[in-house]
Amino acid sequence: MGLTNRERAQNSESSRRAALAVQPRGCQSQRQRTNIHPHRRPDLASAAAMREMWARPKRPDLTGDGQNLFTEDVTVVEGDVATISCRVKNSDDSVIQLLNPNRQTIYFRDFRPLKDSRFQLVNFSNSELRVSLTNVSISDEGRYFCQLYTDPPQEIFMTITVLVPPRNLVLDIQKDTVVEGDEIELNCTAMASRPATTIKWYKGSKELSGKSEVEQWSDMYTVTSQISLTVRREDDGVPVVCEVDHPAVKDLQTKHYLDVMYKPQIRVSQILPASGPTREGDLLDLLCQVEGKPEPTDTTWFRVDDEMPAHVIVSGSNLHISSLNKSDNGTYRCEASNEVGKSFVDYMLYVCDPLTTLPPPTTTSIIPTTTSDTTATTEPAVHGFTQLPNSAEELDYGDLSDSRAGEESAITAVDHAVIGGVVAVVVFAMLCLLIILGRYFARHKGTYFTHEAKGADDAADADTAIINAEGGQNNSEEKKEYFI
Repeated sequence: MGLTNRERAQNSESSRRAALAVQPRGCQSQRQRTNIHPHRRPDLASAAAMREMWARPKRPDLTGDGQNLFTEDVTVVEGDVATISCRVKNSDDSVIQLLNPNRQTIYFRDFRPLKDSRFQLVNFSNSELRVSLTNVSISDEGRYFCQLYTDPPQEIFMTITVLVPPRNLVLDIQKDTVVEGDEIELNCTAMASRPATTIKWYKGSKELSGKSEVEQWSDMYTVTSQISLTVRREDDGVPVVCEVDHPAVKDLQTKHYLDVMYKPQIRVSQILPASGPTREGDLLDLLCQVEGKPEPTDTTWFRVDDEMPAHVIVSGSNLHISSLNKSDNGTYRCEASNEVGKSFVDYMLYVCDPLTTLPPPTTTSIIPTTTSDTTATTEPAVHGFTQLPNSAEELDYGDLSDSRAGEESAITAVDHAVIGGVVAVVVFAMLCLLIILGRYFARHKGTYFTHEAKGADDAADADTAIINAEGGQNNSEEKKEYFI
């Protein structure tokens, strides 16, 4: 708060009168030492020495048993109240005076010569002068002096530091709505603070690192911080927070909620059958679940590799086939689109053979009863067991368990029967072959004799042997072999 020259002159005159009215011992001693006569001009060298002595700020000398002057530095936020205190140790009623950075007297003892109503006396005693300064501004920053009129006089200074919080915090984003995969840039500016502000970034609860620039204007600082983000669909609705770290303010922040658009995300669920493979005659029910931003406007089912069968029913996101058959095999696609793009998911359908089971073997057991008519009852055994079920529920449960024995067990039973039949046929053929070979070898077994060799023993050569044979040529018709 500035003062006019006239006000400064009035303050100086008031300070002089107050000093003359009080006449502290320290001042009297000082006048005697400098030989200042009230009607004589003082020695110029002595006056210059006094001005130099008062002009030099001093910290108190804490040694010895004399009076010592104490004060403390003050840090205050602009607009708040600062309290200035001048305290004296081992006081002997010496005069205490408080001066501003321009060395104008604020308080002389409990009298305020300075016409600035923001300074108010809080406490005055022989050992303390405490003054409050309301509505502190940057112009109030500087050194304030406490003076104690002793011999020699004492002076000490304290510093008021004024903190200025950011005037405004602005978060700027390139565009409010972004598409998944885009890179966006955000800028946060803290204007006119003192000292310079530190800016922190958060996405949700995760802290991010930004790049800051500081611009100084007069005694004020403007800080701008920048970050770049590549957004994903998971970032939709997540806040990006710009927070200020400054000693003059707490919990000052601004935020922007990300608005991310993304193409449809599709998931196909098989409602029926709930589990197991799809078989001929079964019911098939598929549900296409679609999520996107903005909301998908077009969801369709179609068959990729062929025309859609006539008995297939498509209702919105549902696909329904009442009775499956082999011709339904193929790839069925659910497709959805919005302003961002198009997505699809394929479902491959393979229809298995219907589940078949062999009828259980039926045996009959005769169970004698102890009734009076001595008749016997026969009941068919269930699943090869002679024990009868206790109730219809047990019979139904046995049939249900047998029908649900599984595809693998039924197919295995059929395979074993076929293999057993083939093996039986092969064994039977081999046995027949062995019997035929045995009979053949048995009938062609032994030594066979003819009449060709008779008379050959006494013959000298082959011709003679033939001639000497019984009957000669006349018996040639009787030389026959018979095989039985």
